[in-house]
Amino acid sequence: MADTGRSSRTSLFGYLASAVDAARKAGEIIRNGFHQNKHVEHKGAVDLVTETDKACEELIFNHLKQLYPTHKFIGEETTAAFGTTELTDEPTWIVDPLDGTTNFVHGFPFVCVSIGLTIGKIPTIGVVYNPIIDELFTGVHGKGAFLNEKPIKASSQTDLMTALLATEAGTKRDKLTIDATTQRINSLLFKVRSLRMCGSCALDLCGIACGRLDAFYEVGFGGPWDVAGGAVIVREAGGVIFDPSGGDFDITSQRVAASNPFLKDELVAALVEKE
Repeated sequence: MADTGRSSRTSLFGYLASAVDAARKAGEIIRNGFHQNKHVEHKGAVDLVTETDKACEELIFNHLKQLYPTHKFIGEETTAAFGTTELTDEPTWIVDPLDGTTNFVHGFPFVCVSIGLTIGKIPTIGVVYNPIIDELFTGVHGKGAFLNEKPIKASSQTDLMTALLATEAGTKRDKLTIDATTQRINSLLFKVRSLRMCGSCALDLCGIACGRLDAFYEVGFGGPWDVAGGAVIVREAGGVIFDPSGGDFDITSQRVAASNPFLKDELVAALVEKE
């Protein structure tokens, strides 16, 4: 997209165009590395990071910092290295350079770049790009959500029993966490049609936004970079995003649930039952 000056870049659609450019450039790195041998490091027992994660984050931050030098930046890999960055009211780019790193390492094609922009702590711009199957999800606060530039809408499913639910097991492997996770899943399997674990929180949220999934929850994920982009896209597609307890969604809480509007109450009731 041609640069028509600073005024256009500072509009919401200018921010979106900048984020899409950054996501596509990072996506090229991911696509090129997808079928190659990966140099893998462990952040935890099963939590992985690759050179591709780091290269993508550096590329995205450099691209956006040149355009918006006064904005704040929060990224998964820099935060992992230097500690948590507090979210303020300032325009803040929140980036997961490669969501689904374990999928990437194993050659499972559910990986994405996730870029979100918060203004006044409100998720305002969302871009989630899967470069392996070339799907670009975008959302702008108040302007709708799109998949490859075509409008998307959350499902109209009204019965949890016939809903497709997604969740993630997370990266913690202590007995307390595993027991709580599996007990919740055991209970939910009696209340939904089926369950999926796709390995990417950002793509799970996009699944809600385009109607592939009807309900989703995850507790204990990495941080705001997992949900900042997807939150905008879900809301703009007519979905709802909230805390699994039914309360308001907090981008910093490491707790998220999302669904179409018709299933929220049923999903919350099912989740609270096992809290």
